[in-house]
Amino acid sequence: MKQNKPGSDRQGSGVVIMESMPKEQMKANCDGMDAELANLLLDPSAAPAEVQTHLAGCDRCRRELDELRAAMALLDTWEGPEPSPYFLTRLKARLREEREAEPAGWLARLRVRFAYGAPSHVRPLAAMALTVVMLVGGGAYLGITDWDQPPAAPGQAAVVHDLQTMENNAQLLDQLEALSSNNESGD
Repeated sequence: MKQNKPGSDRQGSGVVIMESMPKEQMKANCDGMDAELANLLLDPSAAPAEVQTHLAGCDRCRRELDELRAAMALLDTWEGPEPSPYFLTRLKARLREEREAEPAGWLARLRVRFAYGAPSHVRPLAAMALTVVMLVGGGAYLGITDWDQPPAAPGQAAVVHDLQTMENNAQLLDQLEALSSNNESGD
């Protein structure tokens, strides 16, 4: 790989002369060029100088760029197929037939009624029934249905409970001590 010498007229440019570069090093330089080629394809003026220099000396990358340009040109000329002029008419007719068809079971009829709309006088009744069901179910779940029971008395504080437990333990220890002293004096 040759670089310009510091004393040459292109001092500090860092341009690599590709003709004298071995093929293995060129392939190593080509590995990162895929993204750069895509950027070069979209905006050639924004391509870095290293990419331009690499393209000048690398046949493989130049061919790949030409293939990408050809593919883009082909995609620019492609036109999508036109839909049939009666497509929307047939689609609307099919939807109308599905709506008007009689459903098989009661569940299917109920689903169709909710999907395509019920008469306007049924909707407020359904909303009210759903509200009542939710209030009763929520009240039962939260235990609000027990209106006549008095509130529970607050429990004892933890400190009072601990003191009572210690008192009971002290009485038990006194009784055990008394039994043990009776057994020793009775022997």
